[in-house]
Amino acid sequence: MGIDDLEKKITYAGGAVALLLAGVFVPRLLKATKVTVTAAPGKHHACAAGYHFVSSLCEKSHLAQPSTYWPQFLEILIVGGIMMIFAVKAKRAGVAVCALLLGLALGTVGFPFILLAAWLIIRAFRLQKYGDASFAGSGKRAREMAQAKKEGRSYTPGAPTATNAPRTATPPEASKRYTPKKRARKKK
Repeated sequence: MGIDDLEKKITYAGGAVALLLAGVFVPRLLKATKVTVTAAPGKHHACAAGYHFVSSLCEKSHLAQPSTYWPQFLEILIVGGIMMIFAVKAKRAGVAVCALLLGLALGTVGFPFILLAAWLIIRAFRLQKYGDASFAGSGKRAREMAQAKKEGRSYTPGAPTATNAPRTATPPEASKRYTPKKRARKKK
């Protein structure tokens, strides 16, 4: 089963955010940029070599070359694009994996992508187990299943509860290939 309209809209929004985040890297890809690195000061507010003390932190500035940002830029751009393609094709597993990869690649900025992946996985689990991905629908089915189990009958989704009768399990038929022949009993 593919993703529904709500999941598709949220995935499109997530893909658009990923492409915007890739766009943030474009100025850094064009020229060297000045980057400030911070570190915690040591004992007695002492900073390591190359750092200087600025308002309770040790800071150091250096130039970052464009080649530093190309791998992350390409990862965000490619994985975000693939996530959009999976959304168009309505493939929940592909969208969840792409969102998880983006979330892990972006660090703290990628936390919404990790939430998207978790939400899609939970909805897939509910859809598989209860036949409905929504909170209300899966909760209703779970209550119906629990009631049927409590009454000692099997649960058939969509069927009226009065007609559900306990079923007995029938053993599978013997296979000529895998079932060994029964030996004749010896008479005493």
